[in-house]
Amino acid sequence: MSMRMRLLRNRTIRFVSNSTLKSWIFSGTYVLLCFLLHWLYGGILGPFFLVCFAATGILYKIEDQFVYYPELPPDSRICVPLPSIFNLPFEPVYVRSGDGTLVHMFFIVQPGEKAKQSPTVLFLHGNAGNVGHRLQNVSRLYHEIQCNILMLEYRGYGFSHGSPTEEGLYMDAQAGINFLAGRTDINTNEIIVFGRSLGGAVAIDLATRYDNKVKIWCLILENTFTSIPDMASFLIGVKLFEYLPLFLYKSKFMSLMKLRSVNVPILFISGMSDTLVPPRMMADLYNNCKSTCKRLVTIPDGTHNDTWTKNGYYHNIQTFLSELREKPPARESSCHFLIEDI
Repeated sequence: MSMRMRLLRNRTIRFVSNSTLKSWIFSGTYVLLCFLLHWLYGGILGPFFLVCFAATGILYKIEDQFVYYPELPPDSRICVPLPSIFNLPFEPVYVRSGDGTLVHMFFIVQPGEKAKQSPTVLFLHGNAGNVGHRLQNVSRLYHEIQCNILMLEYRGYGFSHGSPTEEGLYMDAQAGINFLAGRTDINTNEIIVFGRSLGGAVAIDLATRYDNKVKIWCLILENTFTSIPDMASFLIGVKLFEYLPLFLYKSKFMSLMKLRSVNVPILFISGMSDTLVPPRMMADLYNNCKSTCKRLVTIPDGTHNDTWTKNGYYHNIQTFLSELREKPPARESSCHFLIEDI
């Protein structure tokens, strides 16, 4: 049996066994509560509470299936394209996350002494596929921005172990920044955290943590959202979701709230033709950001997934980084507050 078939078999067995166990626990808890509610209330109130409990429980249980898509496309867990496809020199890396989960990464480094003279990007991807599906974008970053890139694969994605959760993704990103901070072959004073879509929410959380304030040079956020509750309200189109208590959301990613405590320089890149994450969310993030150095670049024809292919995208990133080098923002002084169209 080939290695690929063995991996597929083992992951299938693990998925089925975990799903069966979770279903058994959920079903047992539900039956127990049925008896308790009927005994306490009886009549009409008992069935009413049961229906409400079942609805909220099911919503909470299946929510992750709408947030994380590690198996889209279907072979994403067993087939991760390598950077060598684009002639990128790379080092395959596995690190332990905060809870011991094994996380897979590609470390793509500029040749020779150039590695230490270049900035390094921690690349945090969106909610579907694996890191290999971002290689075309990363190849252009590598050549046009002249940077090193650490492509981190969240738990439950690609070759990483475990299953995706909000706290788990935060721990994985922390493992990535710690890995870079410990390298001696790069300039650790120029570590950029790049986050697209879901990755933007992970990047924002990373920048709120006290120990990371000296590790992160700047953030680049592209087509990301204000929070999962806000996204649920927008995508489903039901006002009720705006009033649901937060405890009903398993994953929250409260980026708008967290961004108010981030003070590193931030470049916001917003595709104005994005139909998945409304551009107004990027504008809200920019307007509520308290960083003394921020810039919003809007790309009129940029959609959720192709903004990085549009004219001027890499030029604006390079310009932002060059300005940071020429005039590093003082902690209490202002920087460039610009809104630019491409």
